[in-house]
Amino acid sequence: MASVTLKRNYRCSKSLQQFYSGGPFVVSSDGSFIACACGESIKIVDSANASTKSTIEAESDTITALAVSPDDKLLFSAGHSRQIKVWDLDTFKCLRSWKGHDGPVMGMACHGSGGLLATSGADRKVLVWDVDGGFCTHFFKGHKGVVTSIMFHPDVNKTLLFSGSDDATVRVWDLLAKKCIAVLEKHFSAVSSMAVSEDGWTLLSAGRDKVVNLWDLHDYRCKSTVPTYEVLEAVCIIYSGSHFALSLGAFHQQSGKKKSGSTGIYFITAGERGIVRIWNSEGAICLYEQKSSDVTVSSDVDEDSTRGFTSAVILPLDQGLLCVTADQQFLFYSPEEHLEETWYLKLTKRLVGFNDEIVDMKFLDEEEQYLAVATNLEQVRVYDLSSMSCSYVLAGHTDTILCLDTSVSSNGRRLIVTGSKDNSVRLWESERRCCIGLGIGHMGAVGAVAFSKKHQDFFVSGCSDRTIKVWNFDGLSVDIEQPINLKAKAVVAAHDKDINSLAVAPNDSLVCSGSQDRTACVWRLPDLVSVVKFTGHKRGIWSVEFSPVDQCVITASGDKTVKIWAIADGSCLKTFEGHTSSVLRASFITRGAQFVSCGADGLVKLWTIKTNECIATYDQHEDKVWALAVGKKTEMLATGGSDAVINLWYDSTAAEKEEAFRKEEEGVLRGQELENAVLDAEYMKAIKIALELRRPHKLFELFSGLCRKREDGDQIDKALHALGKEEFLLLFEYLREWNTKPKLCHIAQFVLFRAFNILPPTEIIEIKGIGELLEGLIPYSQRHFSRIDRLIRSTFLLDYTLIGMSVIEPVTQGDLKTSSSLPSGQNMDDALLTYNADKDQKQVSEGLKEKASVKKRKSRKSGDGSRSHKKVKGVAHANNEAIPSQA
Repeated sequence: MASVTLKRNYRCSKSLQQFYSGGPFVVSSDGSFIACACGESIKIVDSANASTKSTIEAESDTITALAVSPDDKLLFSAGHSRQIKVWDLDTFKCLRSWKGHDGPVMGMACHGSGGLLATSGADRKVLVWDVDGGFCTHFFKGHKGVVTSIMFHPDVNKTLLFSGSDDATVRVWDLLAKKCIAVLEKHFSAVSSMAVSEDGWTLLSAGRDKVVNLWDLHDYRCKSTVPTYEVLEAVCIIYSGSHFALSLGAFHQQSGKKKSGSTGIYFITAGERGIVRIWNSEGAICLYEQKSSDVTVSSDVDEDSTRGFTSAVILPLDQGLLCVTADQQFLFYSPEEHLEETWYLKLTKRLVGFNDEIVDMKFLDEEEQYLAVATNLEQVRVYDLSSMSCSYVLAGHTDTILCLDTSVSSNGRRLIVTGSKDNSVRLWESERRCCIGLGIGHMGAVGAVAFSKKHQDFFVSGCSDRTIKVWNFDGLSVDIEQPINLKAKAVVAAHDKDINSLAVAPNDSLVCSGSQDRTACVWRLPDLVSVVKFTGHKRGIWSVEFSPVDQCVITASGDKTVKIWAIADGSCLKTFEGHTSSVLRASFITRGAQFVSCGADGLVKLWTIKTNECIATYDQHEDKVWALAVGKKTEMLATGGSDAVINLWYDSTAAEKEEAFRKEEEGVLRGQELENAVLDAEYMKAIKIALELRRPHKLFELFSGLCRKREDGDQIDKALHALGKEEFLLLFEYLREWNTKPKLCHIAQFVLFRAFNILPPTEIIEIKGIGELLEGLIPYSQRHFSRIDRLIRSTFLLDYTLIGMSVIEPVTQGDLKTSSSLPSGQNMDDALLTYNADKDQKQVSEGLKEKASVKKRKSRKSGDGSRSHKKVKGVAHANNEAIPSQA
C-alpha cells in the first residue's frame, strides 16, 4: 500500500458566528451590508455570505435603535444608557456622542440629506438633532405612550416628520413650524410601522390592531382601511418602477385580474403569521399570499407570544424583500414566475443570526458542499458552505434534536437520520426536504444514531433508556408522501447508563457503543451479540469510532484522554493525553494514521498515532466543542459548540509546504543579490537586503567592514537614509543585541552614533516600540562608557610610571605648539611615523658606535648616572631628547 502523507496543519478559513440577537437592524443604501444589534455590540454583516465585516463594541450598553446615513458613511446607535453615538463606518470609531432622552431610545431615522437625525424614546418625546454639531434642533412632545416608530418624509423638500406610538396615534410634525400639525387617530392598538407612497401624498400606517390605514397628507384624513386579520409588524411600499411592481403587474394583466386604469397603491405586509402578503389599496384586495410560512416556530412557544416576522424592508437596487423572523433569521425573497404562469415569492437566501448551542453536525455528501447542523431546536438546518447561508430547514420533531448522521443511499439519495428528546428517530430525504420514516419505540431521549457504511440500508440508534435498536429502511419507496413507521429488527440492553455515541464498522458487521458507564462495547450485527467490552476509562465515554483500516476502535472520554483499543482482545493499545478537560469527539483522518479530537476546553487537536504526538492545537472556540464533522473528499473539518460558532478547517499542509519552498527559493535568490551587492561594494543595497532577509550576522559584517574604512562613513549614512520605520525598528533590535556583547559593542555604538545623527528625535519617537528598545540600549551603553572611562584613567598611572622612569617626557606647551605647527595636510599619525623612522636610523648608527667603544660607553653611562634625566638601556637618543607622550 502506498504511504500516506501526514497532515501537518489545518487552517480556519470560514466561520459562521452569531451576528443578530434580535432587536434593531438597518440595511445600507446599496444593500451590501446589514448593521445588526448583537447583545452589547453592533455587527456589520456582509449580506452576501453572512460574514462579519466588523464588530463595534457598545461598552456594556444594550442596543435599542440603529440608523445609517444615506451615503453609508455614518452609523447611529442608541441603547438603554440613553447615549446616542455616531460611528464612522470607515474606521469604526465613535466620532461623537450625547444624551437627550430621559428613557431608552426606541427609534431612529436619518434625513435624506444626512444632516438631521430624529430619535424617539420611551419618555414619549421626539427629538431632532444636528448630526455634525450634536445639538438638538427640535423638541416635540405630545404622545401619551412609548414612541416606537419614526420616519422622515422621503422627499427631502417636504419638512415633515411622522411618529407612531403605543397610544395608537400617528403624529405629523412640521420641522419649519416646529409643531404638530396633525394627529392621526384611527388605530386601536400600537402603531408598529409606517410608509409613504411613491407620490408622497399618502401615508400608510400598520398596527397591531390587524389593519392598515391610508392617510391623505393633503388634509390628513383617513382615505381607507385595509383589514389584514393578523397582527402586523411591517408595511412596505412597492414602487412602480421596481422589479416587484413590473413582474406583479405583468402577471395580473396576463391573468386578467388587474383592471385597466387602476390607480391603487401596491404594498406588502408581514406579521405574526410569518406569511408575506401583497395588497392593492384600491378595493383592499390581497393580490398575493404565501401558501405556507418559511418561518420555523419552536414547539414550546406560547400561543400568545410573538412569532412569525418581526420586521420587513424592501431592499434597494431591486434586490428583493428582506424579512426578519422572531428566531433571528433573515429571509431574502425575490419575485419569480413559474412555468404554469403562476407568480410567487421565492426564498433565495436564509441567513441565521443566532444558532444557539451546536449539538451535532455532519457533511451531507462527499462534495463537502452542504452541512447538516443540529442545534438546541427541533429542526435540522442545512447550510450551503459556499454562501454560508441556510439552504433549508427540516422540521418535524417536537423536541430538541440531540444527534444526527448522514449517508448516500445505493440509489443516490442523500439521507439524514436524527434522534431527539421526543424519544423518536426520523429519516429524512434531503432532495425533497421531507421526512420519509419515523421510528418510535425508545423510552427516553435518543442520544446517538449511526448509518450503515457499506450497504446504506439500516441505521442504529442509542437511547438514554440504555438500549440499542437496529432500524431497517431498505425498500422504502421514492415517492412517499407521508413518513412510514420504521420497525426495529433488533434490540439489546447495552449499558448501565445513557448511551452517548454509536459507530458502525466499515463492513457493516459490527457496531460500537460508548456510554456514561465508562465502558464501550462492540456488538455483532444484525442480531446485536456482544463481541468485546472495553474497560479502562475513568469517566463516561463521549465518542467512539472504528478505524477505516485496522481492527481497532478509538474512544474519547470525560477523563481527558483518548484511547485506541484492539477489537480482538479488548486491550488498550495507546492512550493520548493533552486535553485539559473532557474530550467530546475524536475522528480518524489520513486513512487511520492520524485523528482529530475536540473537547470541553474549546481546543481542537491534531494527533499522529504512530508517534503519540500532538502536532497541532487550535483555539478558535470560546466554549465546549460538541460537534466535529470530517469530510470525505478533502478531509475538511467542521467544528461547532456551545459558543454558537461553526468553524470550517481546510488542510493547509500542501499549501504551507509550497509556500515554504517558494520562500526558500526567494531567499536563495535574494541571498545571491546580497552577495553580489557586497562584491560590487553597493553597501546601501546590501544593508537593505540583509534587513529584509533577517540576517543579523551578515549585517554586522557589513557594518564592521564600513567601520574599518573610515572614509566610507557616508555609505552608512546613505544606507540608513533609505530605511523605513519598520526597518529602523528591526535594526535597533539587532543593535540592542550587539550592544550586550563586548566583542560587538563598538560596532553597535558606531552605527547608533550614525543613526542618531541622521534621525531627528521626533522621528525616533514615532517608531513603534522604540521605547522598549531604548530601555535595553541605555544600560549597556552606560556600562561601556564606564568601562572605557576606567581604561583611560588607568593609562594615567602608566604615564606617571613611565615619566617617573624617564621613559617618556611630559607634554609641554612647546610640544603642543610643535604639533600644531605641522603642515595642514599632515596629521599626528604621519608625524609619529616620520619620527619613528628617524629614530630607527639613529639607533642603527649608534649601535655601530657601541660595538667600537664598549668601555667608553660604560664609563660614559656611569658618568651620566648623576644626571636627573635617564635613558633606557640599549637605546641611544640624539641630543638626549625624550619621546613626548601621545594622549
